[in-house]
Amino acid sequence: MYLALIEPGSYLEFANGVEFSDQDGPVERGLLNEHGRLSGRAQSAVRPISPEDFLRILEHGLKDAVPTLPRIDAHSIPFWLGEGQAPSEFAARERVQQFTNRAVRDRVFRKIVIRAYDERCAITDLKFINGGGRAEVDAAHIQPVQHNGPDIVNNGIALSGTAHWMFDRGLISLSDDFDILISRQVNDIDSVRSFIRKSGRAALPLRSSDRPHARFLKWHRENCFKH
Repeated sequence: MYLALIEPGSYLEFANGVEFSDQDGPVERGLLNEHGRLSGRAQSAVRPISPEDFLRILEHGLKDAVPTLPRIDAHSIPFWLGEGQAPSEFAARERVQQFTNRAVRDRVFRKIVIRAYDERCAITDLKFINGGGRAEVDAAHIQPVQHNGPDIVNNGIALSGTAHWMFDRGLISLSDDFDILISRQVNDIDSVRSFIRKSGRAALPLRSSDRPHARFLKWHRENCFKH
C-alpha cells in the first residue's frame, strides 16, 4: 500500500479525459468479476487499484493523440534582443518512471496550457501550426518550477519563442489586469510595441478559471521583471 501526499495546488491534470470504458471494456479491469461483469467494487469511491490498471489509466490520460510539441530547432530571435533560446525536447522513459519524471510533467503542463490558449501566443496573438501539425508556441511557467512554481494552468502562459525569451528575461510581464508591461531596459521599445498585441493586453483563455493567477503574476513582476 502506498500513500500519495499531494501538495495543495500541485496536482498534475491529465492531458486527456479518461473515460470509464474503452473499446475493450472498462479501463479499470479490476472492477470485473470472474464472469466479466462489474463487481460491487465499482460503487466504491475509494478502492485499491492494480499496477496494470494504474498504467492503463496513465496511458489514456497522457497519450498524445494529436501532437503539440514544437519543432526541434533554435528559435529565431529578432535583432533588438540578441541571444537565442534553447529548444525544447523530451526524452522517452519507462511508463512507470514517466509519471513522476520532470520531462513528462513538462509535456503534460505544456499540453493543458496550450489547449487553454487555443495554441495562440498570449503576447502576439499569433497562432502558427508547422508542417507536422504541431503548434509553434511554448507553455511558460510564470513562477518557475525552480522557485516553487506549480504545474497548474493558472501558473502557465502560452508564448511564442521570442515572447517566451523576453518573458523569462524580465523584458515583458503582465499586470493583474493582464496589460502587457514592457521593461525600460529594452533598447528598442517601438519594435517591441509593434511585436505585441495592438490592444496592449494579453490574449487570454476563454475560461476565467484557466487565466493566470494574480499571485504568480505578482511573483514575476517582483522577482523577474526589469522595471
